[in-house]
Amino acid sequence: MIEVNNVSKWYGQFQVLSDCSTRVEKGDVMVICGPSGSGKSTLIKTVNGLEAVQQGEIRVDGVQVNHPATDLSALRARIGMVFQSFELFPHLSVRDNLTLAQIKVLGRSREEAVVRGLQYLERVGLLAQQDKFPSQLSGGQQQRVAIARALAMDPIAMLFDEPTSALDPEMVNEVLEVMVGLAQEGMTMMVVTHEMGFARRVANRVLFMDQGQIIEDSDKQAFFDAPRSERARDFLARIIH
Repeated sequence: MIEVNNVSKWYGQFQVLSDCSTRVEKGDVMVICGPSGSGKSTLIKTVNGLEAVQQGEIRVDGVQVNHPATDLSALRARIGMVFQSFELFPHLSVRDNLTLAQIKVLGRSREEAVVRGLQYLERVGLLAQQDKFPSQLSGGQQQRVAIARALAMDPIAMLFDEPTSALDPEMVNEVLEVMVGLAQEGMTMMVVTHEMGFARRVANRVLFMDQGQIIEDSDKQAFFDAPRSERARDFLARIIH
């Protein structure tokens, strides 16, 4: 579903990604973890072209993301993205937040978009909030609306960039539960997170990064039971403690 082949990226003289390669099969749930500044968020944003790369190749469902001829808008319509800061339109109701991209990007009628949007709003447990504006919702509720909005576009994969890091601790679980449900339904997911409990419960793959490099890329059990690198062992000891 997703291939990252020998990808490198620089911001000026600073190399933020160094020769990164990985594959995500259909139905995989890959958790990307590592210390702050390790390149996790940059890597996940290269998958749908939000961050350009200077070297390497990225493919999603056979389409080369970083090819000049690729229609990135069409590609992004097929890959759901959920950010840590929700990115909802503050002047639109929850219902209109869910329908706008369906109408503008997918060409759906308003009636079809509303039906689709409310279906996913119910899926995340917020159907009763459809007439409210984002400012009237808690952070956890706004993030669940953002997930519903992404799902309403019928994505082939979902990317999550630290979706719980901006939330109060008591709101984290309500968002993670929605993500657990998606994983159990077979959604292909790449998730940047420090929530190791979520990784243990849901992920089948763990990618550990440090200083722009992929240090470990292994199945979940191997990563938690016997990480190969001293850096990963140190990270796990600190974060799990």
